[in-house]
Amino acid sequence: MKRLVLLSSLTASVLLAHTATAQDGPERRRRYYSSQARAYYRGPVRFTVGGGAAFYNGDLAGNLSNNLPGPSASLGVLYLLRPRLVVGGEATYFQIGAKDQLPERGLAFQGRNVTGVTFLRYELLRDESQFATPKRPPSLIKPYVKAGAGFLLYSPKAYRGTLRPDDRTNYLEPERNDYPALGLVAPVGFGVVFRLTPQLNATAEASYYFTTTDQLDDISPASGRSSSSLNDGYGLAEIKLEYAPWGR
Repeated sequence: MKRLVLLSSLTASVLLAHTATAQDGPERRRRYYSSQARAYYRGPVRFTVGGGAAFYNGDLAGNLSNNLPGPSASLGVLYLLRPRLVVGGEATYFQIGAKDQLPERGLAFQGRNVTGVTFLRYELLRDESQFATPKRPPSLIKPYVKAGAGFLLYSPKAYRGTLRPDDRTNYLEPERNDYPALGLVAPVGFGVVFRLTPQLNATAEASYYFTTTDQLDDISPASGRSSSSLNDGYGLAEIKLEYAPWGR
């Protein structure tokens, strides 16, 4: 958890420091140029907050019918590097769960997880507001794709049953004794930005996270609970708000 908090804080600090310089110093007046020789300014920083649902993909369930989806919540920062290209950092808390797709095995799990990632976001349509001398009004809708990398802290609990766990649930002995364990993630996704005001955007986003672990569900060949050695993954579907306190 400390590593993820440090990662998110460091990303935010770097972007904030750069933005403060950009707002008050020579950087604010400096122009950069695109490949078409059009002038633009970098920034500003946008803070994001979002919420939605998380879905599991692994040994127990490869489809939504066996999922026990959980909530997700995220905080992040975005920074415009050049027209259509945005860099960002985000910390997310989410819960996932599933019941067994093999009734004879009868397993289930619930996991609580935290990620810290950095990513690049590429907007598929040009937004004139990102240039120093716009030729048209700002785009009201902007679809984008994104990809990144980061860290994952995962802490699953496996049990036998088909329902969500409650106070009477008897959990199985964990496969390892070091939960929450650390792994790596590589998110890919797409979304749509809706311009609400010059300083406020709303975003609908769906992303899938590839992981380096087969124990996101505490079920793997290591304990004999599964014969699959494929790594687990998960998806997030979120609605976010993006706010630029120093918007141009």
